[in-house]
Amino acid sequence: MKEQTIINEIKSNKIFIYPTDTIYGIGCNAENKEAVEKLKQIKKRENKPLSVIVPNLEWITKHLIVDCNIKKYFPGPYTIILKKKDPNFLNWVSNTDSLGVRIPNNPFTKTIQKTNLPFITTSVNLNGEPFLTKISDLKTEIKSQVDHIIDIGELNGRPSTLIINGKELKR
Repeated sequence: MKEQTIINEIKSNKIFIYPTDTIYGIGCNAENKEAVEKLKQIKKRENKPLSVIVPNLEWITKHLIVDCNIKKYFPGPYTIILKKKDPNFLNWVSNTDSLGVRIPNNPFTKTIQKTNLPFITTSVNLNGEPFLTKISDLKTEIKSQVDHIIDIGELNGRPSTLIINGKELKR
């Protein structure tokens, strides 16, 4: 799929299964509430907060209170949980006062960032099931509900490390 097509599809609120620097994720334009709600239904994850891939570091400092050196972690296999400046910001993504942010170190992330939109990032597996490291393991029930699948082969298979209050937490 051409990069410009991917950008247009993200802006059209399509749902993607895509590679990160760790495992396969499922995502969409985080600013579109309907797309986010559909993604939550696919994941069977209606009430848990989601994280986003951010367009750039400036987006983070504009919307969130930074309590650590984000340049140390991005791009890379980290999810940083930060407090929102406005508690209602993207409240359909995270109905808490915080939001998880990522910038995976991978070429697909660079394409996502060209949309200048926050993009949902969560593992494509259902809760309690193994993380997806290759598309051939994707359940048909999930595959049939998404618009696009970006398959780059097998990934290394470790979820991102959480950073909360400036401290690393292994999952």
